[in-house]
Amino acid sequence: MRIAVVHSDRCHSRKCGTECILYCPRVRTGDETISLDEDGKAVISEELCVGCGICIKKCPFEAIDIITLPEELEYPTHRYGPNSFVLYGMPAPILGKVTGVLGANGIGKSTSVKILSGQLTPNLGIFDGEAKWETILKKYTGTEIFEYLQLLSKGSIKASVKPQYIDVIPKVFTGIVSDLLKTTDERGVLSEYIEKLSLAGIMDQEIRHLSGGELQRVALTAALAREADFYFLDEITPFLDIHQRMAAANVIRELAETKPIVLIEHDIAILDMLADTVSIAYGKPAVFGIITRPKGVRIGINQYLEGFLNEENVRFRDYPVSFEIKLHDEGAKKKHLMSIPKMTKKFDRFSLEVNGGEIKAGEVIGVVGANGIGKTTFAQLLAGAEKPDEGEMADTVRISYKPQYVKAESSDTVEFTLRQITRLFDSSRYQHDIIEPLSLSTILQSPLNTLSGGELQRVSIAVCLSREADLYILDEPSAHLDVEQRMKLTKVFRQQVDGKDAAVLIIDHDIYLIDIISERLLVFEGTPGTHGIATGPYDMREGMNRFLGQLKVSFRRDKSGRPRINKPGSFLDRDQKSKGEYYYQDPEE
Repeated sequence: MRIAVVHSDRCHSRKCGTECILYCPRVRTGDETISLDEDGKAVISEELCVGCGICIKKCPFEAIDIITLPEELEYPTHRYGPNSFVLYGMPAPILGKVTGVLGANGIGKSTSVKILSGQLTPNLGIFDGEAKWETILKKYTGTEIFEYLQLLSKGSIKASVKPQYIDVIPKVFTGIVSDLLKTTDERGVLSEYIEKLSLAGIMDQEIRHLSGGELQRVALTAALAREADFYFLDEITPFLDIHQRMAAANVIRELAETKPIVLIEHDIAILDMLADTVSIAYGKPAVFGIITRPKGVRIGINQYLEGFLNEENVRFRDYPVSFEIKLHDEGAKKKHLMSIPKMTKKFDRFSLEVNGGEIKAGEVIGVVGANGIGKTTFAQLLAGAEKPDEGEMADTVRISYKPQYVKAESSDTVEFTLRQITRLFDSSRYQHDIIEPLSLSTILQSPLNTLSGGELQRVSIAVCLSREADLYILDEPSAHLDVEQRMKLTKVFRQQVDGKDAAVLIIDHDIYLIDIISERLLVFEGTPGTHGIATGPYDMREGMNRFLGQLKVSFRRDKSGRPRINKPGSFLDRDQKSKGEYYYQDPEE
């Protein structure tokens, strides 16, 4: 089966010579295989297309994808229209279990949630009429999801959904947190969740004044407090620190004992700990997505990281995502770049104390600590966005800063924005080091205010790294990025400093990302919301043990080198804690 997808946001027939039509062999023989619609967008006939791929290569904006799929994928679950994204398969909610979904962005995970929650009726790829539930149920007879779809067809399903992008909440709700949460407390569990998710201090605050982490916990509370038959949670970890992620996992786990939950998540450590089964989503982003039947969590995650699905005999990635066990001792050989001065900064309710330290040329330093402990304030002090009460940054140090929360109200295109910052845009090195690994080529002509959260995040990283600077500071660069995009970040950051008199500071809560990229750690200690102390940088072993020791969370590594959270109170958890080894442990035998 062949599918042709035209990305309408990238198709600009008025800016090109309609090469797709000009060079199509079938058009040259007289067939109307490719034409333009009334909006000037290309339309490709999948019946007439022979899949030669010439139009794909000739399109200057990379707006066309033509894929040949196996015959068994002849019947899709849903397709948005002719030459549009197509989804095959769906995860199956199971009573008393958490069903995880792991896959790249733009692969159909959120579409499947819309179908399962009743927001979208699957059309089985039928555009000329509405797909009837009788036909849909017949297709899914004998599958794990049949009974669920049967209830959905009768309108017997009440679903509660936590959206992926929480920044839309202040746009649809105004008022204070307590008013919002009281309207959603249909199960009478609000007081319990306020305590477990540490919301007491923000109940009287206005929604529009909340930070990303606070908004995330409010959104999760609102979704879980509703009385529903099924719960769908789309990314619970962005902007949450490890302690908050563990607390969120615990309340989800409790609810899962009586209600089915489907969880879409890119933090593999949390997904590994929380899910009972996992469905892998693979394909080509914005073109097609395939969601597998459920697998065991450990097996499913390892197959995803390997890029090969054993049962399906499918290789969907030509390289594995590997976790190296490093000694992290290279920093001692590097020369001095700059000093972090001793500084203090006081606000009405919070104070930060920076002990000072050294940054070396060519190194990447991870910055870890709880939310509300002063990491962002520290970054702003270094970048000059805030002035310290005591201490002073050297004005000879050039700093490029990517803030925690990125917004885009400009209608300028991505390419125009980057060209305004760097003269190297057309160089092969810039394309290789920035554009390609951050997957920006397909959105270069897109206006900033039309980008998704993940796309905007990648652009903001590119903007930060495109400036000439001695120190690059990136605050939570992994938010809304999928696993593969996060792994590519490690190469981007490394290329930015290798052989140069520059360094990178990464503030993030993704332990995997911090472990792979960092050579040393800055650890923030103190009382969140009251007082923070910046200590270090430490070598990785000392820093990780110091940080995780504060949270009373221990990690181990399996045979693949993948870090995994120990179940609290388990033998390994107790054994490692007794030795003071909260993170680094020999791989499982």
